[in-house]
Amino acid sequence: MFRQNYSSVLLEKAVDEFSSLPGIGRKSALRLALHLLKQPQENVERFGNSFIALRKGVKYCNVCNMISDENICSVCSDSSRDRSIICVVESIRDVLSIENTGQYRGLYHVLGGIISPMDGVGPGDLPIKELTERVVSGEVKEVILALSTSMEGETTSFYLYKKLSGTGVQITTIARGVGFGDDLEYTDELTLGKSIENRHLFKF
Repeated sequence: MFRQNYSSVLLEKAVDEFSSLPGIGRKSALRLALHLLKQPQENVERFGNSFIALRKGVKYCNVCNMISDENICSVCSDSSRDRSIICVVESIRDVLSIENTGQYRGLYHVLGGIISPMDGVGPGDLPIKELTERVVSGEVKEVILALSTSMEGETTSFYLYKKLSGTGVQITTIARGVGFGDDLEYTDELTLGKSIENRHLFKF
């Protein structure tokens, strides 16, 4: 593969780092690096320090695994949220997508992945035990399975259904406004909101 020659080793290293990000090719990485070179030094330092602070200071909620500045995230600590409903999602991005719809006022449980034997991810690698403990606490009445409709997502949903079916809670899934194989983060807010609003009982 063709690799551009750079007049500066420092520039090349910056391009290497930018291009290591998902969705950023080397041409885009070069454009970003050159853009930063045009900025005042204090702006660039603020830009870099924000990511250092993020990496060092961000926490994961002790309840739902959402990113937070505190040990308990703003959703879990919000007394106005409906604590009888837990929406199970794969990733933090899914929480942000659902929150943007304005259609859901319950709580979340972020798995941080889905069951995928091909990738070496089994049930024991996900916080499923913690989800079960939350459900059997007595306050939860409904669990919404809002995972991707890929084969791995469906497998994970089925596994969670089997684990939770004896707890007495209602287990639902989002409506199929989200197409098979789609990730929630790429679904438009209107469709995603309607999919949550029109959820139905989980069936297999």
